[in-house]
Amino acid sequence: MIVSRSQIQRLGARALPFSDAASEELPLGQLLRLALFQVSVGMAGVMLLGTLNRVMIVELSVPATLVAIMVALPVLIAPFRAILGFKSDNYRSAIGWKRIPYLWFGTVWQMGGLAIMPSCLLVLGGDVEYDIPFAGEVLAALAFIMTGLGMHMTQTAGLALAADRATEETRPRVVALLYVMFLIGMGLSAIVIGWLLRDFNSIKLIQVVQGTAVVTIVLNVIALWKQERVNPMSKAEREAPQPSFKEAWADLIAGGTAGRLLAVVFLGTMAFNMQDVLLEPYGGEILGLSVSATTLLTATWAAGALVGFALAARWLAKGVHPYRMAMRGILAGVAAFSAVIFASPMGSDVLFFAGASLIGFGGGLFAVSTLTAAMTMPAQGLAGRGLALGAWGAAQATAAGLSTLIGGAMRDGIGSIARTGVWGEALNSPATGYSVVYHTEIALLFVTLVALGPLVSRSRKPNQSQQKPTGLGLADFPT
Repeated sequence: MIVSRSQIQRLGARALPFSDAASEELPLGQLLRLALFQVSVGMAGVMLLGTLNRVMIVELSVPATLVAIMVALPVLIAPFRAILGFKSDNYRSAIGWKRIPYLWFGTVWQMGGLAIMPSCLLVLGGDVEYDIPFAGEVLAALAFIMTGLGMHMTQTAGLALAADRATEETRPRVVALLYVMFLIGMGLSAIVIGWLLRDFNSIKLIQVVQGTAVVTIVLNVIALWKQERVNPMSKAEREAPQPSFKEAWADLIAGGTAGRLLAVVFLGTMAFNMQDVLLEPYGGEILGLSVSATTLLTATWAAGALVGFALAARWLAKGVHPYRMAMRGILAGVAAFSAVIFASPMGSDVLFFAGASLIGFGGGLFAVSTLTAAMTMPAQGLAGRGLALGAWGAAQATAAGLSTLIGGAMRDGIGSIARTGVWGEALNSPATGYSVVYHTEIALLFVTLVALGPLVSRSRKPNQSQQKPTGLGLADFPT
């Protein structure tokens, strides 16, 4: 049987779904090298939202409320990504670099935060020679803020650089590849870090976290090397007028659906992220899983998110409206949290990991769907796409930070009351605080469905369904 050249090319396109993301301006080799910054950001995300929160709560006996505050600090910085992106857009450089300086200094902040992180956490856990009030809290907060600022600066500048170098045709596929690399980075990092911490002790924690700092700077230096050309700005470029934020924001809000969409994003993100600092401690404290086993939860979550991403791309290509996809993500979230709740009384690790996978699937599908809806706003006569996505990112990040804090405080408060026995012997269990949080998330998911309903109804109107589906374009993915 003779195989033609065209058949081989089609086979290659199927085997490498992002091979068409390359262009003459951004060859595939440079694109894959640039994507390494997403791996480093995903690796730092595993540290902040996965391994370290479990270590602080279970091994170091730090209250979950304090851990939630620490983890929420980097997330609450995320709304400033719009400012960072704007500054990199308008950065004045003698050699014309706009993105590389922000990518470099983001790398330095991210590496520095991770480098001082283990020492700060040991002080927070009480391993001190001199007891200075609030020293552990202040030092740990500083480490988390440095790491979070570096992550946001690195990712914002890196995505902007990729968008600059890509063509109009390849830009959606380029940043889609970068998003997938972020999830792959989280998954692989969770597996490696979990394996390294299988025999946990303080020295091993210091080695792993500071090793992550070294890998961060190595990956990012490789990623940014020779990615931006020397291109001094002309006088016209230096003196170009800047748009008015006030007028653009008024135009966005005047569009009608923007406010409701932002409310849906806020509520849905609250629902999916309230368990961010609780899922791994739940596995360790209630189900008795090891540090290595619970760290694999992040890999399970990332795998579920990748499946949601792939299905979203397929459904968009078939013309499924983003609001209807968001509903499917919400319903998957209801099933996910139900599985996590029942994992405790049934003593089932399999059910617990299945629930974690569904949380990633539902949350990823919901995020991609609402992002796609925000990207269609300019086509409906609203403000610029950057502002719409900036508002989406602000709502998403603010909700993620607040929900993390609320989830940790609720677990501590409800758990302490239940252990007094005031609610009866049946609820006198460490699992009660976790269970109330998961039930609250299910309730918030139903509230999100109520808020989403009118948008789904509007999407069925003929005047809003004439636009031909363009697939999953994530050229301006803000997180």
